[in-house]
Amino acid sequence: MLNVVILAAGKGTRMHSDLPKVLHTIGGQPMLAHVIEAARTLNPARIIVVVGHDAERVQAQFEQADDLHFVLQQPQMGTGHAVQQAVPQLVDAANGRTLVLYGDVPLVQPATLEGLLTASQEGMAILTEHVQDPDGYGRIVRDADDLIHAIVEHKDATVQQRQIKEVNTGILVAPTAALRHWLSQLRNDNAQQEYYLTDIVGLARADGVPIYAAHPQAAWETLGVNSRVQQAQCERAWQQAQAQRLLAQGVSLADPNRFDLRGELQCGRDVFIDVGCIFEGVVQLGDGVQIGPHCVIRNTVIQAGSTIEAFSHIDGAQLQEHTRVGPFARLRPGTQLGPEVQIGNFVEVKNSRLSHGAKASHLSYLGDAQIGQRVNIGAGTITCNYDGANKHLTVIEDDVFIGSDTQLVAPVTVGAGATIGAGTTLTRDAPAQALTLSRSKQQTYSHWRRPTKKTAKNESS
Repeated sequence: MLNVVILAAGKGTRMHSDLPKVLHTIGGQPMLAHVIEAARTLNPARIIVVVGHDAERVQAQFEQADDLHFVLQQPQMGTGHAVQQAVPQLVDAANGRTLVLYGDVPLVQPATLEGLLTASQEGMAILTEHVQDPDGYGRIVRDADDLIHAIVEHKDATVQQRQIKEVNTGILVAPTAALRHWLSQLRNDNAQQEYYLTDIVGLARADGVPIYAAHPQAAWETLGVNSRVQQAQCERAWQQAQAQRLLAQGVSLADPNRFDLRGELQCGRDVFIDVGCIFEGVVQLGDGVQIGPHCVIRNTVIQAGSTIEAFSHIDGAQLQEHTRVGPFARLRPGTQLGPEVQIGNFVEVKNSRLSHGAKASHLSYLGDAQIGQRVNIGAGTITCNYDGANKHLTVIEDDVFIGSDTQLVAPVTVGAGATIGAGTTLTRDAPAQALTLSRSKQQTYSHWRRPTKKTAKNESS
């Protein structure tokens, strides 16, 4: 039986922010959310989150998660003291183990944690890493049997020990019963007067418990975040990893270094994504979808053969096959585009359904509308859907032609095959197969003169 303890009590002073450190985001999610998600993949009996600074705010972020147990560390007196606060919540069982993770080390992956658990089956295990520059890290000292003998902090290391490039990441697994005992023996007689979790290594050795090592599959998994610089480094490492994953699946990225995924992206075959695109929430791209540069796409399904041109924003939309959107288009939640629909530049669509072959090519707003097949929406058309208190529906049936600069004042219906003349303000239903228009009579005033600006002389007089 597995317990997971996540240490998330720190203030994050170097972040220079009012937001608790573990709520700062990587890949569009709070760092703590990444760690919780990885922990859940292990199917633990209990996940215990140790909070401290701004604890209520951290808990509120995850209040809907009924599988989390929060404990308070107040004041914060070291990593060992933090885990001590979780002891009453640990689930005891024969051969039970406890995994300790960190809310500011957000990118550790399930496969790495599974490897660590495997390494701990006959004792205790620590996640270690080999680095080129170990300066500042705790060194892993091994014994004659190649087991971990000690963790020596950099400031306490001898000249020979400082040559060691295997370092401690802080992530470990220990037998739960033994961990309870070791935590009760921790002392704070050190310069910081704190209780260090690493001190359990010596206690484990004294009890004859072997300490094994496991290693992350990628170096970026153990990046910690204590500053904005480190947050940016962690973000870029995460995004590059996501880009490499998509490339391995056959997705074409114009530049993997200019790609941002802040959620989940599912791609079919032969998908192309240009530079500067951002994907948020859950996005699905079908076979052959082409995404132009600098698009933002959130919680959207785009089916096969569709093209999204540059600088388009799409949120909460459903696009069927062979649609074309943009450039500079905005699709808002509730938008449904049928096959071969075209949405052009500076067109905004909200909570509307456009059927097969409909098109709005320029400078239009379509809100709360049902639009039939093969409808043409002229430039400057607006569905006036809001009366100041309530939203109303516009229905445009099949094969309608809407002239430019038309206002459709909802609720209103345009019958199949109708033509609406340019410049019309439609306030009543338009019959099918007929021309409807509303215009004032054009007049010319030949004696009219344009006003001129007053001169200083005229103004003074």
